[in-house]
Amino acid sequence: MDERGKQPLLILAGATAVGKTEISLAIARELNGEVISCDSGQVFRGLDIGTAKISMKDRGEIPHYGIDIADPRQTFSVADYQRYAREAISQIAGHGRLPIVVGGTGLWIRALIQNYVFSPQDPQISRILRQHIRMIGDEHGWDIVRQILSTVDPASYARIAPRDYNRLTRALEVFWSTGKPLPRNGQDSPYRVSYWVLTRPMAELRERIRVRVQEMMFRGLPKEVLGLLQQGIDRYSQALSAIGYKETADWAYGLATAEERDSLIIRHTRQYAKRQLTWFRSEKAARWLDLSLVDPQRVIRLIVQDVHEHLLMPS
Repeated sequence: MDERGKQPLLILAGATAVGKTEISLAIARELNGEVISCDSGQVFRGLDIGTAKISMKDRGEIPHYGIDIADPRQTFSVADYQRYAREAISQIAGHGRLPIVVGGTGLWIRALIQNYVFSPQDPQISRILRQHIRMIGDEHGWDIVRQILSTVDPASYARIAPRDYNRLTRALEVFWSTGKPLPRNGQDSPYRVSYWVLTRPMAELRERIRVRVQEMMFRGLPKEVLGLLQQGIDRYSQALSAIGYKETADWAYGLATAEERDSLIIRHTRQYAKRQLTWFRSEKAARWLDLSLVDPQRVIRLIVQDVHEHLLMPS
């Protein structure tokens, strides 16, 4: 397909706590855009503080999609996100506005813009397989699950972190239900993409994460998690496996002190940020902007100018 015939799409990606939100709001104002969140925690209703969801006031000014779209009792996969985001992009474009994908869940971004093809799966079979895989992990250790995955889907085994139980489960579930590994290659993209990654030096990012976790505790993350558990949300659900929620749920069950909980959230978030940066470095189309070197206002001007000159070119 000729690039000029494709739907323009702006991507603003980056590690957690890098500062994507304020910049994305400013760019959306300048470009008459609407935002599609790409955050695997923000899709769940009730997970507000620990996922740093944008305020209702800001959502009222700039329409946001991809937030509060799933029940925390359910699962939400990369295929679910791809399907949802495609519909959101069409809806935004139908308003005559620019779709802007903002977030740090790199696989979801790639599946969307590279047009991954997912095999259809029977929901009941998938649910039974997920329960079975989690039982293996909980009763026999997740190293067993990883060993199984390494034999049937080496690419997913190499890419998925050992503690990322949800993605390990998903990868093995897909293979057992379809006989095929998770898709890694897409088809021709329907989008003309401008892909930007916002970054900072790791030392600066580590400090920002520490401050963010402190702010989350002050705002009431423990109370939020207790409320979710009281609603009957399984502590092993996908929603409560998100960083910040898993550690706080363990604290709620007496498996960690408050000090251990906070320390683990900071450590795991920092580890996740490193994995995000590693992922985005593999995206050949992405351009990087270091927020420690370039003033945020300058970043906004650079991206807005580039979008006008290259993304919004006439068909």
